[in-house]
Amino acid sequence: MAGHSKWANIKHRKGAQDAKRGKIFTKIIKEITVAARIGGGDPEGNPRLRAALDKARQANMPRDNIDRAIKKGLGDLDGVSYEEGTFEGYGPGGVAVIVEFMTDNRTRTVADVRHIFTKYGGNLGVSGSVAFLFERKGLLSFPVSADFEKLFEGALEAGAEDVKDEGDAYEVITDPANFMEVRDALSAAGLQAETAEITMLPQTQVLLTGKQAESMLKLMDKLEDNDDVQNVYANFDISEDELASIDV
Repeated sequence: MAGHSKWANIKHRKGAQDAKRGKIFTKIIKEITVAARIGGGDPEGNPRLRAALDKARQANMPRDNIDRAIKKGLGDLDGVSYEEGTFEGYGPGGVAVIVEFMTDNRTRTVADVRHIFTKYGGNLGVSGSVAFLFERKGLLSFPVSADFEKLFEGALEAGAEDVKDEGDAYEVITDPANFMEVRDALSAAGLQAETAEITMLPQTQVLLTGKQAESMLKLMDKLEDNDDVQNVYANFDISEDELASIDV
């Protein structure tokens, strides 16, 4: 099982998304609030807000939750002020890990994240220690039931950089600046992405086996389970056979 979307695929297989729907809502609400505060409440003129609203719809978030988050960001309702930032570190086997966070208490978040890294065989690094191993890109994932030829031609015509067959999904890679344009063009052509997001793609991968593989999956799970953590990216690879033997 290779590819940068590994963790998303693992979570899907383990059923973690449904089990943690409440936490997913919390993270999306934070993103909507910050996006509205920075760029305003009109998604047409605020790409970050538009992307956050897409995530909310994909998660079936109630409209009332979305509206309240926007109003808090605009200052129409009282709300918490969030600081956002990035941690870099290493997981088991030297895996590079990037953690994006939003918090109302940075001291708490640093302590919590450092504890999680340490508990599962990793450690926090300094700024810039692993960021060079990743590249920010737009990523759209389509089911293998989609018409690959139509997807390939449509994506490239719309300005996508690459289209890949990952075995269990088709993936379209874009420059972040072209992400919305490509997604909208494919949607207009009747090609609906299962997931669509701006993400960090690793340029190299570290193959893990045995205890290191198990610890890495636990590290990812615990980091994402933290309320202050928005996204986690890592450059690990785990084979299908190895994954089947791990209970996370």
